[in-house]
Amino acid sequence: MADLPAWRIIWEETKARFARVRLLGWPDVLIMVALGGLLAGVLDLGQEWTGPHRPGADIELSPWALLHYTFYSLARGMLAYAISLGFTLVYGYWAASDRRAERILIPLLDILQSIPVLGFLPGVLLALESLFPSSNLGVELASVVMIFTGQAWNMTFSFYHSLRTIPTDQLEVATIFRFSWWQRLKWVQLPFATLGLVWNSMMSMAGGWFFLMISESFRLGDEDFRLPGIGSYMSVAVEQGRVDAMLWALGAMVLMIVALDQLLWRPVVVWAQKFRVEEGGSVAEMESWFLTWLRRAQLVRALRRWWRHRLLRRGNGPRTALLTPRANPAPPRTEGTSFVGLLGLLLLLGLLSYGCWQLVVLLQDVTLAEWGETALAAGGTLGRVLLSTALGTLWALPAGLAVGLSPRLSRLLQPVIQVLASFPAPMLFPLLIAALRWGGISLNWGSILLMLLGTQWYILFNVIAGAMAIPADLREAATGYRLSRWQRFRVLYLPAVFPYLVTGWVTAAGGAWNASIVAEYVTFKGEALQAWGLGAQINQAAEHARFPLLAASVLVMAVVVVAFNRLVWRRFYHLAEQRFSLSK
Repeated sequence: MADLPAWRIIWEETKARFARVRLLGWPDVLIMVALGGLLAGVLDLGQEWTGPHRPGADIELSPWALLHYTFYSLARGMLAYAISLGFTLVYGYWAASDRRAERILIPLLDILQSIPVLGFLPGVLLALESLFPSSNLGVELASVVMIFTGQAWNMTFSFYHSLRTIPTDQLEVATIFRFSWWQRLKWVQLPFATLGLVWNSMMSMAGGWFFLMISESFRLGDEDFRLPGIGSYMSVAVEQGRVDAMLWALGAMVLMIVALDQLLWRPVVVWAQKFRVEEGGSVAEMESWFLTWLRRAQLVRALRRWWRHRLLRRGNGPRTALLTPRANPAPPRTEGTSFVGLLGLLLLLGLLSYGCWQLVVLLQDVTLAEWGETALAAGGTLGRVLLSTALGTLWALPAGLAVGLSPRLSRLLQPVIQVLASFPAPMLFPLLIAALRWGGISLNWGSILLMLLGTQWYILFNVIAGAMAIPADLREAATGYRLSRWQRFRVLYLPAVFPYLVTGWVTAAGGAWNASIVAEYVTFKGEALQAWGLGAQINQAAEHARFPLLAASVLVMAVVVVAFNRLVWRRFYHLAEQRFSLSK
């Protein structure tokens, strides 16, 4: 090279640079454009959140404004999901690994799941607004917390139950090789729980969208805390009777859900297939066009090579963990309470004690007659919750088995299921109310169908996850023995998905209690329709800012849910662990 003329050296270097540039194909260019657009969106969102405080946003009903609103809602939903995922991993692992803490954490989780969104709203909103009085950050964070309350609980139940049903042979291997708690979590517990956690994450996003209109259209008494978003856009369009704006909102919602499914959830579902519990056999491989497209990008390949090189250099990997002897091996895992766990438990008990004291002070204004009326209303809502859960099981169980056992149906129907599950069901309430009134059905019975719109998907998604986790060798054995469809359902499919089905029942019932606040009190053509139940009472108490009655209603709902979970669902969980776990 030194003997070449200067122009030739410059020419060769230029050719080499252009050759390197050509390695970046269209996938790389689109990735960089997407990252640039995401950065611009985050900056715009930051300006919105830190902008001057306003009492209520003015919502424009133009399609162009809807683009901004959709991005704002998506950002709130994804941030709430990130918080929900972190909460799930910490809370679920703590409850599954600490028997003493489990006695408090699981009943507390039942209580948290039973508290409707409106039960969290007043305290969270007023507290965060007082912390950030000069900006919109407090109200924005309150919206994220409201969405979080519709996402976190079923994910946590799924993760906790997966950790409790890990096959014994996997735990024995971890014990024999004296894994630390981190190695056990990374190489045994998280992989086993991934499949159920992915499908429940999809359901969590759907649960967050269900209360989108409430989460972005805060009203406490005469005060309006509306935020710019697709949920508030929908609520304003309904209030003004703008059919064109409602159609634009529906279209934007569908496009957002489909894009989220194809660009996020479908690739994650395909990636999660490598964590299936298999001892043999084979299943048809699932595909994702976006994941395949990403794997072809040079930027992604370079990132993967860098990550693998980093792991090899650090000696961090499952094979290394098994083959490399540890200088100071950790003792076998115990079910006791560690110092950190005990400290966290004491802190939690302190917070609960303070909250209980404040609750007692607030409940002093509730009369004995109101307590009796609240208890009777809880019985009416409980009946609707059980009926909606039973109706959802009748169709979700066979449909979930069909989709989960067929990669082709999963590929075709997953986007459709995501759209249907994620679509805010309250937007369909006017049509159903009109049909119920035409059929002469009162809201006392019709509210069961309204609750069903928000509960059936919890059962469906859990059954799909359970069906996809059935080992292929068991399915091949059923084929080899020429079992009929009924025999396969009775001796293989139902026992295999039963642990997932129980989780679906628990979360569906919790979702039904939450949905009661919008199903038992509906405004139709300016007329307030009310069913006799606890959900309607909570809705009215929040609307008129009657905080003592609201607290009493939420407390009664929590007591009923926890009592039912302890007396019924807990026995089903025990049955699932002892009789229908793959490790037994």
